[in-house]
Amino acid sequence: MNAATQSHKKETVMKHPESAPLKRRQDSAARTGLLEVRGLDIGYRRPDGSVAAAVHGVEFTVQAGASLGIVGESGSGKSTVARALLGHCRAGGVITAGAVRVAGQDILGLDEAGRRRLRGSQIAFVPQNPLSSLTPHMRIGDQVDEAVRHLRGCDADEARRRTLELFEATNLPDPVAICTRFPHELSGGQRQRVVIAAALAGDPGLLVLDEPTTALDKTTEVQVLELVRTLRQRFNTSLIYVSHDLGVISRMCDEVIVMHKGRVVEQGPAAKIFGAPSHAYTRQLIAAIPRVDAEPPPRAVPSQAPGSPPLLAAEDLAYAYPARRRGWLGPAVPATRPALARLTFSIHRGETLGLVGESGSGKSTTASLVSGLMAPSGGSLHFDGEAMAPLATGRSATMRRRVQIVFQDPLSSLNPRQRVATILERPLAMFTALRGPALRERAQELMRAMHLDPALLECYPRQLSGGQQQRVAIARAFAAEPDLIICDEITSALDVSVQAQVLDLLQELQRKTGTAYLFISHDLGVIRRMADRVIVLRHGEVCEAGPTEQVLRAPRSDYTRLLLQATALHSVGTYPEKAVA
Repeated sequence: MNAATQSHKKETVMKHPESAPLKRRQDSAARTGLLEVRGLDIGYRRPDGSVAAAVHGVEFTVQAGASLGIVGESGSGKSTVARALLGHCRAGGVITAGAVRVAGQDILGLDEAGRRRLRGSQIAFVPQNPLSSLTPHMRIGDQVDEAVRHLRGCDADEARRRTLELFEATNLPDPVAICTRFPHELSGGQRQRVVIAAALAGDPGLLVLDEPTTALDKTTEVQVLELVRTLRQRFNTSLIYVSHDLGVISRMCDEVIVMHKGRVVEQGPAAKIFGAPSHAYTRQLIAAIPRVDAEPPPRAVPSQAPGSPPLLAAEDLAYAYPARRRGWLGPAVPATRPALARLTFSIHRGETLGLVGESGSGKSTTASLVSGLMAPSGGSLHFDGEAMAPLATGRSATMRRRVQIVFQDPLSSLNPRQRVATILERPLAMFTALRGPALRERAQELMRAMHLDPALLECYPRQLSGGQQQRVAIARAFAAEPDLIICDEITSALDVSVQAQVLDLLQELQRKTGTAYLFISHDLGVIRRMADRVIVLRHGEVCEAGPTEQVLRAPRSDYTRLLLQATALHSVGTYPEKAVA
C-alpha cells in the first residue's frame, strides 16, 4: 500500500470512526471467538515466597459482538480475572497456568511489547475508579490525545479531532471545554465517560469494564449504561462487564459467569441465571439484593427523653465553593450556584437519617460539613446541645471521638503505608485506654465483627479487595465508639451479599450501642432498609423530606419519582428485551 493510500485510509477512519469497526466486524466473524480463556490459574505470593491460589481453572469464550457478565462477592476473583485478560496482575499476583487468547493471540505468551500492541487496539480496560486512572495534573484533552496518538500513530491535530469525536460519541457536554479541564473539575459521571472515550481510542474489539458505575448515583448510572449500550452497537464492540450489581448485569449482558472463592460455580444465559439459578450461591446473591419495593425489616423506635436536645441539629446549613480565577491573573468567577442552600435537619440518638440525591446534589458536602472537614459558609451545627466548631481541628478530642465518618472510597482514606493493624490500633490508642496486647485483641474483635479474617491485620490496604478495604474503614470508625457515624456511600463498593452483612451489622450495633447514622446513599433500596427518615436533595436544596416509608411509597416530588424510576430500571430481569444481541 503506497503512502497516499495509507494517508487516505487514515483520513477516512478519522472522519468516519464507524468505518474501522465495520472492517473488524468482518474479521471477527471468521474467528471462533474474539476472546478465549482456558484453564486460568492466578495466585498471590506470600512473604515466605509461596503462592496462595486465588483463581482456579477459569474458562470461557466471548464471541464477537457478545457481552459477558462476571459476578460474585468481594474476593471471588472477578476483578483478578478481568485484569488478567490484559496480562495484568495486582502487586504480588502471578498467573500460574492457562491461556488468554485475544484475537487469536495468547496474551500471556507474549512479551511486554507484544502485550502493549494488543492493549488498546484489540482489548481495552475501563477501571472502577476513573479519578485514580486519570493523571491529576494533566488536562483531560491532553490525556486522551496521548492515547489516540499512541494507538493510531497520528499527529497532534488528528489526535485532537479524534478526541473531540470520542467526547461527542460519549455524550460529554461541550467537548472543546472538557478538553481544557482537569479531572477534579469534572463530575463522577463525566470522568467515567472520559475513561470510556480513552478506552475506545484504538477501536478495540473487546471492552473490559470493571465496576464502572459503582460510585455513580442511579440516574447517572442509567445514563452511563445507556451510553455503553449505544457504543456497543455503534462500534460492534464485545463487552466483559464485571460487577456486583446483579441488576446491571441482567440488563447489560447476554451471558453470565458467577464466581465464588476463585472458581466459576455457574455459567449460562443471563435470563436463565437470574430467572432460574441452579447453584445455591447464585440464589443467595439474588436474595441479598435490597429492593425499594420490599417490606423493610422492623426497626426499633429511637428513644428521646422529653425536652432533651437532638444529638445533631443543623440549622440553615449552607456552603458555596470559593470563586475561581480564569488563568493566573484573570478575574474571579463565582460559582453558578451554592453547593448547599439552607439545609435544616436533626438526628436523634439511635436514629438513622437517610440523605439521597444524584451526583452534585450536596450529599457529600453535607457529610464534610458535619464531620468538620469543611467549614460551612452559613448556618450552624449543634451536637448534644453544644455548638460545634466549624472545622474538626477546632473541636475537642471528645467531640472528634463522638462524630466519625466512613468515606465512599476506602483506598483513598486508608494509609497505603500502614498495615491494617496500625490503621485500627491508632484510633484505639487515641480515644480509649487500651494499651499493649489489648490493642491487638480489640483490633481482632473489630475484624471478626466485620466478617474479616484477623490474619488480614498484617496486610496493607492494596492487598485487600475493595469490599475488604471498606469493611476495614467501617471498623476504624467503630473503634472510637462514636455516638454518630456519617456513612458516605459506604456500601457502593460492596457486593450484595457483603452489603447485606454490613447493613445487618450496622443495625445490630445501633441496637446495642444507640449509635446514630447519617446515611448517605444513591441506592433507595438500601435507604429503605436503613433509614427512619429521609431527605431528598437536588442541586443543594431539599426536594422532599419525611418518614422513609411515606416518602418512598407516596412521593410528592417529581424528582423523587424520577429517582424511584431509575432504581426500578436496575431490578434483576428488568428490560430483557433491551439486551443487545
